Amino acid sequence: MPNELLDRIDTASCAGRGGDTLGLTEETVRGEVMRIVFASDDGGYSVMRLQTEDGRELTLVGGLGGIIEGQDIEAKGRWEKHRDHGLQLRVSSHRSILPHSEAGIRRYLGSGIVPGIGPKLAARIVDHFGLDTLSVLDSRTARLREIPGLGDKRIRQIKKSWNEHQAHREAFIFLQGLGLGPRACSRIMAFYGHAAVEIVRRNPYRLCGDVWGIGFQTSDQIAAKLGIEKNNPLRLAAGIAYTLSKLADDGHTCYPRQKLITRAAELLGADREPVETGLHRAVLDAAVVVAKSESAECRNQMVYERRLYRAETAVAEKLTNILARGGGLFEGELPLQEPEMQILNEAQRQAVRRAFNSRISIITGGPGVGKTLVVGRIVRLAKTLQKKVFLAAPTGRAAKRLSESCGARAKTIHRMLKWDPQKREFVHGPDRPLRCDLLILDEVSMLDIELMSSLLGALPDEARLLFVGDRDQLPSVGPGSVLHDMIACQRVAVTHLTEIYRQEEGSRIVLNAHAVNRGVIPDLTHRDREETADFYWIEQNEPERVGEMISTMIAERIPAKFKLDPMADVQVLAPMNKGACGTISLNARLQQALNPGPKPELHFGERAFRLHDRVMQVVNNYDKGVFNGELGQVVGINSQEARMTVAFDVGVVEYERIELDQIKLAYAVTVHKSQGSEFPAVIMPLLTQHYIMLQRNLVYTGMTRARRLLVMIGSRKALAMAIRNDRPALRYTQLKAWLAEPQLLRSEMADN
Repeated sequence: MPNELLDRIDTASCAGRGGDTLGLTEETVRGEVMRIVFASDDGGYSVMRLQTEDGRELTLVGGLGGIIEGQDIEAKGRWEKHRDHGLQLRVSSHRSILPHSEAGIRRYLGSGIVPGIGPKLAARIVDHFGLDTLSVLDSRTARLREIPGLGDKRIRQIKKSWNEHQAHREAFIFLQGLGLGPRACSRIMAFYGHAAVEIVRRNPYRLCGDVWGIGFQTSDQIAAKLGIEKNNPLRLAAGIAYTLSKLADDGHTCYPRQKLITRAAELLGADREPVETGLHRAVLDAAVVVAKSESAECRNQMVYERRLYRAETAVAEKLTNILARGGGLFEGELPLQEPEMQILNEAQRQAVRRAFNSRISIITGGPGVGKTLVVGRIVRLAKTLQKKVFLAAPTGRAAKRLSESCGARAKTIHRMLKWDPQKREFVHGPDRPLRCDLLILDEVSMLDIELMSSLLGALPDEARLLFVGDRDQLPSVGPGSVLHDMIACQRVAVTHLTEIYRQEEGSRIVLNAHAVNRGVIPDLTHRDREETADFYWIEQNEPERVGEMISTMIAERIPAKFKLDPMADVQVLAPMNKGACGTISLNARLQQALNPGPKPELHFGERAFRLHDRVMQVVNNYDKGVFNGELGQVVGINSQEARMTVAFDVGVVEYERIELDQIKLAYAVTVHKSQGSEFPAVIMPLLTQHYIMLQRNLVYTGMTRARRLLVMIGSRKALAMAIRNDRPALRYTQLKAWLAEPQLLRSEMADN
C-alpha cells in the first residue's frame, strides 16, 4: 500500500466515527487469511487478517462468507480509517483461491473445512505430500494409504467429505460468477444445498420465490446471464407474480386480468400474447389464482397472488360464518342506566348495545368523539357480566394507548397470537384458538388482509368481535381495505360517532382536524403571542427554509416554551420520503441537530446510525418480536463486530449489519408510518413539492396523531390542494362483494 495513503487520512474527521471511507478508488489485494477475528452466523459480515503475497498484514471487513483460515483470496474494496482499529479494507467483492504454500494448505485442511481431517491429520498429510496435497485429494486419494494409520474406511470418508467441499466451493464460485454477493450465495446454498447450481441453471426465477432477499429483478439479471430470453414462459410467469406483488405494495389484493396483462407487459418489456402465456403458466405453477368477479370492468376475472387469495377468502369465509350464527354476547337487558353509562350520548349507548347484541360490530368516527370512552365502558360492562375480554391493536403504541384508556391490558395482534420462530407460524390458530368471549380490536383502519386472516383464524367459534377505527384515515400500509369493505358490505352493525364529545377549552387540534375531514380549510389564524395554543400554522413556501425552521423548533423553541423532550416527545410527520422536506433529508438534518457527534456510529449504505439515535422498525421481524412501525432508541453500537442494540417498548433487540435495512432513523417519519401512534407534539411540513402525496386523508391522519401540540408549516396552496383531493387511490379487493353476497363466495371456493 503506498505510503502517501496514510498522509491523506484526516484523523480529525474520523474522530467519533466507526469508520470513515477515504474516498479513493477501489484497490485489489491478494493473500492468505491468517486469522478470522469475527464472522456472523449468516456470513454477512466478517473481520479477518490477511497476509499479502509481499508479506504485509491487512485487516479486511465486510461480506466474506465462506472464507476460512489458511485460504487464499483475492479481495477488492475501499480503504477506510476506523476510529479504534485503524486502517482497514471494506470489501465489496472477493473470490476464493486455493492456498499455494504448505503452511497455508496445512491451516486450510486443519480448519475443519473437511470433516474427518483435523489439525493433526492435516499436518501429517501435508508433511508427506507437500504442495501436491490438494492434487492428491482431488484425484489420487488412494495415495492416502501412504499415511500411517489411515485405513480404507477413513480414506473413503475423507474422499466423500472433500468432494462435497469441492462441490460447495464450485457452487459458490458459479453463483458469484452470476453477480451474486457472498450473503446471497450463502442463503441460496443454505436453502437448496447441493442442488443449488442445477436449480439456478434450470430456473433462476425460483430464487425470487424461495430465497429471502432475492427479488425478481435479481433473478432476471441472473437469467439474462444464463441466456434465458425475455419471452421465456418461466420469466413471464415469474413476471406476473412480480407485477402482482408490486400492485400489492399499492394496496391491491387482486387485479383485473386484462389490466394486469397490460401492466405486466409494460413492466417486462414484452407483448401481450406471450404475457398471457406467462399468466397461464403461473396458474399451472399455483403461483397465482384467477378468481371470478361480478364486475363488468374485470371481465369476470380477478387475478391474485396465491397468498393473498388464501387470506381474502379465509377472511370472507370466517366473517360470513360468524354473521350467519347470529346471537349476541348478552341476551338480557343491558344495565345502561348506571351513572357511568348516563354520560354517554345516544349514539355511544347504541354502540354499547351493538357490541353486546351483535356477533360483529364496528365503531367508527374521528378524534374527540369518544370512541375510547365507549370501549372503556364496554370492557367494564363485560367484566361485570363475567365475560372474558381481549384487547388488541396493530401497533405497540396503539395497544399501549388502548390499555391506558380502558384500564385493561391490551396487546399487539402479533404478540397476542404469539409467534413460534421454530415453526415460523403463530402459536394461536384454528388448532389452538384464543380463549375469549369478546375480542376488541382498535385502529382497524391499519389492518391489512393477511394479518386479519391470521387473527380470525385464531378466533374461537363462540367469540364476538368489536372493531374500532376511523374510516377516514389512511388505509393500511399492507394490501386490503378491511375496515372499508366490512362497513360497505352493509351486513355488519356499524355505529358512526360524529358528536365531538371530549374537547378541552381553547383546543383547536380536534376542531381543525374535523374541518379538514369535511373538506374545509381549518382555522389558521394566530392567537395572542402571550397565550400558549395547541395549534400553530406557519406560512413558509421555501423547502430549505422549512427544514431549517423545523430543526430550530425541535431543538430550541418547543423545549423552551412547552417543556417537551425533543428526543422523546416531538415527532415530525412528512408526506413522503424524498425531497428537501422529505423524511430522508429531515432525518439527516435533525440527527445533526439533536444527536451530534462525536459518538459511536455504524454505517449501512448511505445511512449512519449513531448512539442514542431515534429509530423505527420498518418491517415485521417475528423472530426478534419487533414489528413494523415500532419506535426505539439506539443504546449500543459495536462497530468492530458491526452490531447495534436498540431499546423498544417491548425490550432490547440486537441487529447485525445485514439486518440494518430493517430500521430507519425516525426523527421524521412518513404519515403512513405514524398510523396507530399518538405523540405529545407533531410538526407536519406541507409543501407543493409533496403534490404526489397531497390527499385529504393524509393531512387528516397526520393532524390526528398530535395530542398536545400540532405545528403545520408550509404553504396554504399545498394545504388547499390536499383538502380538495378527496379521491383516495382505488384498491381492488373482493372482500366487500363476498361479504355482501355469500353465494358468490361459496361459488368461488367451490371452483378453487
